[in-house]
Amino acid sequence: MSTESKGIFNWLYIQLFANWKKFEVIYISCLILLQFVVYAIAPDSIIGMISGVAGVLCLIYGMKGRKINFIFGLIQCLAMTYVAWISHAYGSFAMDIVYVVSQPIGWFMWGHDEATHAFSKNVRNGVFLGAFVAWAIGWWILSLLHGQLPYLDSINFVVSIIAQTLYILKYKENWSLWIVVNFANIIYWSILSIQVATGASNIGNLGAGLSQVALQAALLFNSVYAIKVWGSGEADNEGGTEKA
Repeated sequence: MSTESKGIFNWLYIQLFANWKKFEVIYISCLILLQFVVYAIAPDSIIGMISGVAGVLCLIYGMKGRKINFIFGLIQCLAMTYVAWISHAYGSFAMDIVYVVSQPIGWFMWGHDEATHAFSKNVRNGVFLGAFVAWAIGWWILSLLHGQLPYLDSINFVVSIIAQTLYILKYKENWSLWIVVNFANIIYWSILSIQVATGASNIGNLGAGLSQVALQAALLFNSVYAIKVWGSGEADNEGGTEKA
């Protein structure tokens, strides 16, 4: 094995396996297992399951502040664009296109700044107010496009853009916005799943919907925990892997 190959292997090993707490290993295992359980219940969307597992891994490694999260993020976004399209979740579809583009940008940005940041109280309040106004405008636009549940889909679209931008720039406030997005998405995908299961709608499929419910529940838990991790500085310097 060449020196370059050894360096890549060592980087991957440290990124994936270094500095994990027992609690984190347990909850990660549970969240990934949840995706396979959902697939076993409704095995009609392997793409949905791939999106769910990759999404869990992306945000978990993001919570740890590790650059490798963008690799899993790219996989999740590509799979999710398909799920959103077949479900007529146009806000989600548009957002996933943004996510695909943002992954290499995030990879580059995190490679040049290892510290997390935080806004002042006034700036933070302004960001949250701007997110609320953007949500209302997105709701109106998606209603004109006859998208499904536009009041919820708008959160997934416009609020996610703001959250993803803050995430790429490593501002801790991104996780507060993700909590809003994840909670709204649990409701959104639950409603779509119920509509498919009861025959009220033939758009999308049950497996894809349930996989997204499970994914968003996992990401909600992860976002809450990430506030603690980023607030304590544990996510700086690749989540401490530079010392591993």
